[in-house]
Parts: sequence; C-alpha cells; structure tokens
Amino acid sequence: MSDRVLYENPLNTRYASREMQENFGDRKRFRLWRELWVALAESEMELGLGITQAQIDELKAHVSDIDYEKADAYEKQVRHDVMAHVKTYGDAAPSAKGIIHLGATSCFVDCNSELMIMKDGLDIILRKLVNVMEKLKNFALKYKDVPTLGFTHLQPAQLTTVGKRATLWLQDLMLDYENLQNLLAHFRLRGVKGTTGTQASFLELFDGDEKKVKELEKLVLRKLGYEKVYGVTGQTYPRKFDYNVLSVLSQIAQSAYKFSNDIRILQNMKEVEEPFEKSQIGSSAMAYKRNPMRSERMGSLCRYMLSLPMNSAVTASTQWFERTLDDSANRRIVNAQAFLTVDAILNVYMNVAENLVVYEKVIEKHLAQELPFMATENIMMECVKAGGDRQELHEKIRVLSMEAGRRVKQEGKDNNLIELIKADPAFSAVHGRLDDILDAKKFVGRAPRQTEEFIAAEISPILEKHKDLLGEKGEVNV
Repeated sequence: MSDRVLYENPLNTRYASREMQENFGDRKRFRLWRELWVALAESEMELGLGITQAQIDELKAHVSDIDYEKADAYEKQVRHDVMAHVKTYGDAAPSAKGIIHLGATSCFVDCNSELMIMKDGLDIILRKLVNVMEKLKNFALKYKDVPTLGFTHLQPAQLTTVGKRATLWLQDLMLDYENLQNLLAHFRLRGVKGTTGTQASFLELFDGDEKKVKELEKLVLRKLGYEKVYGVTGQTYPRKFDYNVLSVLSQIAQSAYKFSNDIRILQNMKEVEEPFEKSQIGSSAMAYKRNPMRSERMGSLCRYMLSLPMNSAVTASTQWFERTLDDSANRRIVNAQAFLTVDAILNVYMNVAENLVVYEKVIEKHLAQELPFMATENIMMECVKAGGDRQELHEKIRVLSMEAGRRVKQEGKDNNLIELIKADPAFSAVHGRLDDILDAKKFVGRAPRQTEEFIAAEISPILEKHKDLLGEKGEVNV
C-alpha cells in the first residue's frame, strides 16, 4: 500500500484502466524482450548458427520468471537497461548465456517491444471507441424525432433533433475510427536491422549470406505473429510513427472534448444531463448543485492529450542521422501517458453516453420561447396564399416580433408573439391553424431521416464488423 509520500501519476491512481496500465507496465515490456530474444535465437538456430535446442528450451523455460531486483542491481552497475536484462536472463538460463542477444542492438528489443505494446494499446482504444459509437448510435435513434433548438454562434437557429445532434458526435468518432484503422493497416515492426540499420552484424554471423540475413528477419517476425516490417531503418524505427499514433489519439480527444463541451452547455440549459449518482456531491458549499463532473473531467484530460503530439513532432524532427538518445527519457513518458489519457477519456465517454438523461419538457419550453419567431415566415406565407399583401404582412409581423422580443428581454416574460398575432385581424386567415403551423416537427427538415440514413450507411457496418468487441461499460471509479 502506498504511504502517500511520493508523487503518483493520477492517470494510474484515478483515471486509466488497469488493462491499459498493465499494457505499458514493466512486466509486459520485459517479458516481450525475452520473447524477442527467444525468437531471434531460435531463428538463428534454424538458419544454421551454433545454437542448440537445449539452449532454446532453457530460454523458453525462463521467459516469465524475471528477477527485477537483480536487473535493477545490474543496471546500476552497467548503466544500461538492456544489458542489465541480458545479464539477468543469462543468470536464469546459464547454458544460453552466450547466445542471448546475438548480433542484435538494444533497439532490437526496445523498438520492437515498444511497437508491439503500442499495437496492443491501439487495439484497446479501438475496442473502447466502437463501444462509445454504439452507445451514441442507440441514443441518436432513440431521440431522432425529438425537436430541439439548433444553435449557430451559440444563438438559437433553425430546429434540429436531439438524435440528429448526436450524429454529429458520432461522425467525429467515425472519422477517428477511419484514421485509427489506417494506422493499424500500415503497422510495422522495426525488425532485425542491427546497430545502424545495415544488418552488418548479422551478415557477419552468416558469413556474408544475404539470403539468410533476409530470411532471419522473416522468421523472427513470423514467430512474433507479425508480417510487416520497415524496409529501412537507422538504429530505431521512424519516430514519425509516434507522431502518427499521438495524432490519432489527439483526434479522438478532440472529438471527446467537443462532446463534453456540448453536454456541459446542455446541462446548463437543463435539457440534457450526464449521469448523477444518488450520493454524489456537486459542491462542497452549494448542496443543490449537479455539476457535470464527468464531462469536465473528459475536457480536462482531452486538453492534456491535445498538447502531446507537439512533443513527438519535435522528437521526430531532431533525430540526428541514424539515431540520438535524447528521445529515450522523453518517450518513456509521453507515449505511455498518451495511451493512458485516451483510455481514461473513453472510459468516461462510455459512461456518459450510455446514461445521458434528456428532459423533453425543458426542451419544449425553450422551443416555445423561440419557435414563434422562427415560424413568422411560414405564418406570413400562409396569409399571402389566402390573399394578403406580403409587404404589409411583413411590416406588421416585424412590429409584433419587436414587441414580443422587448417583452422577453426587458421584462423577463414569456414570448407572446402568437397571442399578438391571434389578436391582429391581418392574420385572421391562419388564426385557426396556428397550432398546426407551429408544430415543431415541421421545422426539423430531414433530421430524423438523416439520422437513420447516416447510422444505417456509416455506423452500423462498423459496429457489425466489430460486434465481438461490443458490450463494454465505462467505469468511473472516483
């Protein structure tokens, strides 16, 4: 148990899932190093180097039992984390001690394991992303017919529906999904490239046999379960890949940030509310408050994520020639924290999206305040059809609208434009049809159909493709 003396990263203690934390944990990383060493040694044996099956068997027997204390002690002595683990592995498998890491550079285990960890991290992100999409899809279809005020410039505009608005959130995530899929489709390992990427050490091991050197890389990849490899590298895989990964993670955060801000505004308007638990406290001073803490947390984490790709851009652009080590300490922090941050964001997003509360009566009340103004064109046109003069009607409805607007803004009263129209004989042609003209559903255009069509054409195929990943719930622990 922590004694609470030392700083602990809140991504670990409060926000990110255990699954993602374990994905970037030491146990997985160093186990992958040993799996890489086994794959390399076994492939070298199969291609004729003097390595025995007994040595391979001993290496395989000790893939998981890592003595971390011994490795830490070795690292203090040699100031090199990879060599510290080579020595530790050699102590555990003494018969194979002399062939561990044969011909390899540190980046054989470092870079390949980092890429494998990021691939697994992206798979976790993909799973959570499609689960958010499913929850928003269900919400959009449920409320596709519920009229609500649209807003441009944060001012009331033409009507939309609650469900149609949710498709905007969905479409953002769909674009993120496409970018994530593209990233995964072009995923590669560094491979078996040697110290500066020339494979010189392996060419030496195989007495200049280039065919065996090329086959070595293929064998190692196959044993690790991967197919694609970078055609050329320096000492490391291209650091631009880190930037590409963080850019996709940033885009997911951008989408979540937009959603969280919309929910915060809607909660202020009391139209839509994020889940609020029975014993939850909104304010230490104001007991009545129901703060949108989940959405605020999303926004806070998203803001941090948005700042991270610039770090990777600088790293990628300052790699001197074949490699410089000033990327190392930086990347230990930024890559893992980017994944942990987006993992945390999506956990909250799932929780909020699945449990949104819609207050339709409040929405109707807000519509009643604005719809009369929006309906004036329809009212005027109906009167013109009945023989009225368009210019005279326009002036009359302008004057009545100004009066109703003054009453709302200066006196704080309800919008009485419809009452004013009902009292004016110039509009007698529509007096009996005003309720029908003011039916909010007649002002939403194709919003309900757009919602159905978009989900059927764009979202449902994605969810069907990943149906085995669905059914997850977002947990908010604190």
